[in-house]
Amino acid sequence: MELARVTAKGQATIPKRIRDAAHIREGDMLAFDLDSNNRITIKRIDPTVGAELSALQETLSEWNSPQDEEAWRDL
Repeated sequence: MELARVTAKGQATIPKRIRDAAHIREGDMLAFDLDSNNRITIKRIDPTVGAELSALQETLSEWNSPQDEEAWRDL
């Protein structure tokens, strides 16, 4: 297990051992998920998929509110 402290801006450094094992490099896109037990999962997004997701996310912003997240969380 590795530990990291969260800054006032909500930032944390991913430990080098974890970055190396997950092949995380500067500029990579990461996806965060929170389950019902408050466990956080972080996944590295493939760069080609990341570009597609970024473009898609911009078109879906009308459904990107906290209320929408709550409504769709258990589906």
